[in-house]
Amino acid sequence: MALMTTGRFASAMAYAHQVHHAQVRKGTGIPYIAHILGVTALAIEYGAGEDEAIAALLHDAAEDGGGEATLAEIRAAYGDAVADIVLGCSDSLVEDPEDQLPWLERKENYLAHLENASPSICLVSAADKLHNVRAIIRDYREHGEEIWDRFHGKRDGTLWYYETVAHTLVRRYRSQLTRDLQEAVDQLLLMTRPRG
Repeated sequence: MALMTTGRFASAMAYAHQVHHAQVRKGTGIPYIAHILGVTALAIEYGAGEDEAIAALLHDAAEDGGGEATLAEIRAAYGDAVADIVLGCSDSLVEDPEDQLPWLERKENYLAHLENASPSICLVSAADKLHNVRAIIRDYREHGEEIWDRFHGKRDGTLWYYETVAHTLVRRYRSQLTRDLQEAVDQLLLMTRPRG
């Protein structure tokens, strides 16, 4: 059955725009809202209900735009189910990025969290990671190895992270979405493999 959205979804779109309107994707001039909309489109295409679609719109809002205070606003406006998915898709909720744990520790914590994440969190997380991996593939084709400078994990850490996330999500949440994520990660690993 097709997803029929309500005014909550439209409100969440406006809220996502408010949080992300001045942000751009790392190393590109692409407005960050394009990622938010791309993740949401993927989530809906792969069967998200309205709460999951709203959470997809807001999946980076707390992590990138205000931490716990933003999560509390999301909970008040869109309910516990949406806020819990957003929380489950966040690897940090500090207000100031300077206060975040180191990159590797955040990613390891997130991977451990995915081991017990709900199907809704897995769906939104997989849509997020699929959109990210497709963007990395596109950028790698255009710019080559220089793209790794924009990532905290550089080349090896970034590839390790996406490979591990894909394996975890395929095991935890068997779906066409996670199979497509694994396929995209495999493509990325193949194209970035050292030649020689």
